[in-house]
Amino acid sequence: MPAVTFSTPIGPMTVVSENADITAIDWRRTNASDSTPELEEARRQITAYFDGTLTVFDLPLRVGGTDFQRDVCDQISAIPYGETRTYGEIASALGVPAQAVGSGCGGNPIPVIIPCHRVLGANGLGGFSARGGVETKVWLLKHEGAAGLLI
Repeated sequence: MPAVTFSTPIGPMTVVSENADITAIDWRRTNASDSTPELEEARRQITAYFDGTLTVFDLPLRVGGTDFQRDVCDQISAIPYGETRTYGEIASALGVPAQAVGSGCGGNPIPVIIPCHRVLGANGLGGFSARGGVETKVWLLKHEGAAGLLI
């Protein structure tokens, strides 16, 4: 599958595509250099996000996995820039336990673009499966101006 790696403020990011859709972001792979229209557009939009000039991604995404995983990712994708939701709020919308939503967030294959960092626990930050864990989640929330929620 085509992939491209580039530097971001949270470390090297590899974007993977398949059949012209973005299918994954990976922090472990650091040497991909393919060029496709969707990868170049993803690089442009992610760079603009980190530069503070983009607040809504407009990329062709395909989330693999179960219907539940796709439902969780759809709910996460609907959270506006600079806002957050709790695992419980998403669970209520889907009619499932909050722990299931936590697993769905952890299985998000396209973090940052599908902003699982915007999902918090009822009494804390919750987890974050990307490189840097919760520290990266806090960085992303501060970047989006949601830092007031952390105090």
